[in-house]
Amino acid sequence: MQILNPVQIEKLTFSDIGRTAHLQQEGWSSLKEHLEFYTSHDYCFPIKLTIDDQIAATGTAIFFGKTAWLAHIIVDEKHRRKGIGQKIVEHLLNDLLAKGTETILLIATALGEPVYAKVGFKKVADYRFFKRENAFPQQKLSGNIRPYTNAYFSDVIQLDAFVAAEHRERILNSFLANASVYLEKNRVSGFYIPDLNEGPIFANTHEAGIELMRLKYTTIEKATIPADNNFGIKFLQQNGFVEARENAARMIFGKEIAWKPEMVYSRIGGNLG
Repeated sequence: MQILNPVQIEKLTFSDIGRTAHLQQEGWSSLKEHLEFYTSHDYCFPIKLTIDDQIAATGTAIFFGKTAWLAHIIVDEKHRRKGIGQKIVEHLLNDLLAKGTETILLIATALGEPVYAKVGFKKVADYRFFKRENAFPQQKLSGNIRPYTNAYFSDVIQLDAFVAAEHRERILNSFLANASVYLEKNRVSGFYIPDLNEGPIFANTHEAGIELMRLKYTTIEKATIPADNNFGIKFLQQNGFVEARENAARMIFGKEIAWKPEMVYSRIGGNLG
């Protein structure tokens, strides 16, 4: 089926956000809040596809230089199966490649995965989703967990770069005020950033990862974790969590990166892995 005309792809601006409520997906976090973030940060490039003056689809590129993420690629239900999703993806890809990006990443639902595969993305991992079904056992928190201060900034940024194989200092720096770190031998071996989307936990030791999970899931009832992190999954299963929905795929276009999923004890979100 052909896309209806006239079709136009343009930058999505803050003033457009009120016209996107119909694109909110059930079970997803607030589209409005994400679009507000994207339209107010210069490393984010949100676009809209309009048909007959109506916003039929959105998508965003989040640019970190050599790496980037595609996020919130959403097509209005009544305009699906018309090639619109692929058109949005190709537009974002072309812009990023022109900027010199070598690796482009995204997380795909089962609906979106074939679209991304068609334009050259390949699946490299799965994320598993959990929800709390039983009461979380009372936990004794480790004395190695400390509130974040600027003294830990360099360690946190270095650990994120080591685990993610990306340079995301610009986005992390905005959300560290309420973070926690786990110290081993006076060095940061893990961090938890509750204010950044779903609240990522990255750690280079099992001890740090599990202790920070113990802190987070005292109050949080949903969890998303790479399928390769067996220690984290075991902790969830032993503490009242059950599988909540089908997996989502992490996909990559371009140059492979040395991402370490076994060190991700909670992802950032569907827009950043």
